[in-house]
Amino acid sequence: MIDLTLAEVAAIVGGRLADISPQDAAATRITGTVEFDSRAVTPGGLFLALPGARSDGHDFAAGAVEAGAVAVLAARPVGVPAIVVPPAQEGSAPDAHAGVLEHDADGSGAAVLAALARLAGAVAADLVAGGLRIVGITGSSGKTSTKDLVAAVLRPLGQVVAPPGSFNNELGHPWTVLRATRDTDFLVLEMSARHPGNIAALAAIAPPSIAVVLNVGTAHLGEFGSREVIATTKAELVQAVPSSGVAVLNADDPMVAAMAGQTGARVVRVGRSENADVRAGNVELDELARPRFTLHTAGGSVDVALAVHGEHQVGNALSAAAVALECGAGLQQVADALGGAASASRHRMEVHTRADGVTVINDAYNANPDSVRAGLQALAVMARSTADGRRRSWAVLGEMGELGDESITEHDRVGRLAVRLDISRLVVVGTGRPMSAMHHGAVMEGSWGSESTMVPDADAALELLRTELAPGDVVLIKASNAAGLGALAEALVAPT
Repeated sequence: MIDLTLAEVAAIVGGRLADISPQDAAATRITGTVEFDSRAVTPGGLFLALPGARSDGHDFAAGAVEAGAVAVLAARPVGVPAIVVPPAQEGSAPDAHAGVLEHDADGSGAAVLAALARLAGAVAADLVAGGLRIVGITGSSGKTSTKDLVAAVLRPLGQVVAPPGSFNNELGHPWTVLRATRDTDFLVLEMSARHPGNIAALAAIAPPSIAVVLNVGTAHLGEFGSREVIATTKAELVQAVPSSGVAVLNADDPMVAAMAGQTGARVVRVGRSENADVRAGNVELDELARPRFTLHTAGGSVDVALAVHGEHQVGNALSAAAVALECGAGLQQVADALGGAASASRHRMEVHTRADGVTVINDAYNANPDSVRAGLQALAVMARSTADGRRRSWAVLGEMGELGDESITEHDRVGRLAVRLDISRLVVVGTGRPMSAMHHGAVMEGSWGSESTMVPDADAALELLRTELAPGDVVLIKASNAAGLGALAEALVAPT
């Protein structure tokens, strides 16, 4: 974060000082990071007191100061130097994402998050005035992978700040903004939503000069109600870009391509269609489903070989290439950066091959119908015939959350797709109606029958796999994060 005094921060967020004099607040500067986990506090930092599922951050305020924080951003006095913000007015608090405000009975979390947003907005405006370029990314799937690729292609051009993992909600977004300093050249932000207006609120904190919209799918369909509402919400990002900026749109997704009429920014289209400005041709996949393609632009063409896995990564790479080219990178520079960019976020198409030749694809961080289809397709590619014969493939799948009325239908479709892709074994993890629908869909699709197995939980799946996996098999682990299959994937990879 840029260097600010406690008095300056209090003025920005509209808070009052507690347990520190105005004179000391004017002399005390925040020189460290802003943290919501007291264990991550650094000397000179600012600690955010937020309520959680098991504890309240206000109870850790004293420990955070003892660990080096100069003050706490809180909703009430905590006995150590603090900036206390008033409760958020009813109806003004941001919607809860990923449980951020699920345990906010007294409104203290909403108050602190609102203050955090104001602080991040002020810092972003200051840094943009100094030359910072902000890139915003949204889409129903692929946001985190694309964020990692964008960060990789921009690093040869300057200093980059990007969120670790999926820090893309009303806590992780401003937290990432406050990682930027006066030495930062590019700030890469990923933006998610569960309700209309969420992306507009995030974009208002740090307005992007380059916006990337990847796709409109069915993630959070239960929250939005329809793909049309999802598209309207994703379009909030391009609407936030000034006329001097750029909107990078997926030309292969009609709902995204239509967003060109909803922005005053210059539009750059990416995809495989002939009308794309940044286009992929001659796409091929190697034995680990790593794509190779020719990148075509108005300025020339170059061959690209990605280090990440899955054909769906081609579109992500095209978006990253378009961003880098807009920021001044050369074609070969882009190709080299993309070729060296491995997965930077955990549990997202991480591919590990054990000593016995078993390949584990850990894609267990999140799941929706689009990303599960992409994962299954990558699994099918990896199982193709080799010099030693076709590899046996396993799809270990958990529930896809937040699909609403479409949940049963979408899980049934996934089970049927596994059969159509000739996946050798399907392990359905869970016992609810959606998982029964997935298993039933696989059984009904053809002559599979016993090749689809339902197990009650991750432990049972691990026991089955340890018993039946054979050298050379390839296994995809995929589910929404709440299913906890990431630990299963790690256990399969760990030496025994």
